[in-house]
Amino acid sequence: MAKKYILLLGITLFCMSFIQKNEYRSVHDTGAFSRGEKLTYLAHYGFINAGRATVKMDKNIYYRQGRPCYKVDVDGWTVGMFAWGVKVKDKWRSYIDTSAVIPHEFYRNISENKYKLTETTYFNQKAKKARVKQTKKGKKSEKLFTVPQYAQDLVSGYYYLRTLDFSSMKKGDKVTVKGFFEDESFDLEVEFLGRETVKTKVGKIKAFKMRPIMPDNEMFDGEDAIEFWVSDDENKVPVKIKAGLFVGAVEVELTSYSGLKAEFNWDK
Repeated sequence: MAKKYILLLGITLFCMSFIQKNEYRSVHDTGAFSRGEKLTYLAHYGFINAGRATVKMDKNIYYRQGRPCYKVDVDGWTVGMFAWGVKVKDKWRSYIDTSAVIPHEFYRNISENKYKLTETTYFNQKAKKARVKQTKKGKKSEKLFTVPQYAQDLVSGYYYLRTLDFSSMKKGDKVTVKGFFEDESFDLEVEFLGRETVKTKVGKIKAFKMRPIMPDNEMFDGEDAIEFWVSDDENKVPVKIKAGLFVGAVEVELTSYSGLKAEFNWDK
């Protein structure tokens, strides 16, 4: 009898151990992106170039909180005449869980004229907490916030969207991404608008058209101020963005790429 209890206890402990190791969700379709992928974008107002940005996934795997992570760096800077009046040089970095596609650490280094900010957000996804360490105007601060389950930062949320199956969506369908940024949790609704061919610097690409529903804010002109196009292929890469600002309209489009998982679905 004692041996049976010992055997039962052993099985129970094994099962508990298995459950603990799998406390995170598992996003099965992570084949949309691969390590070493690099995307380059150009932002412009009409014919005037305003800025450039690169989005790069490191070839190596990094560990945060004992979990394997992708490291993604986003760099943005102003160019041309815009750089004369507004000097922007920003870096964002996210360590994204390779299985759950959620962030464990998010870093920002913002330099916009005289405004300087360095910030690191440490996510404890199990406890639904985010610890934000910030240096702004020479002053350091550290705060703890409660966040939604599987909260995304602004970089990891973009990669999570790429795991979704847009091909089965119909016009008007919506998806919701739960996130946290700086000191606030948010629900971002993204509406599917259909399929279009988009002309970009790299060619004509078949794409899914999407629209994030924007809350009231001082930057964007209405809740439908932004539209973006995601390539209609295995990559699901954003290839073009249109944003209506109170100071005018800006377009961002893909200018070069490398290391993609699959070829684009070109429209000749």
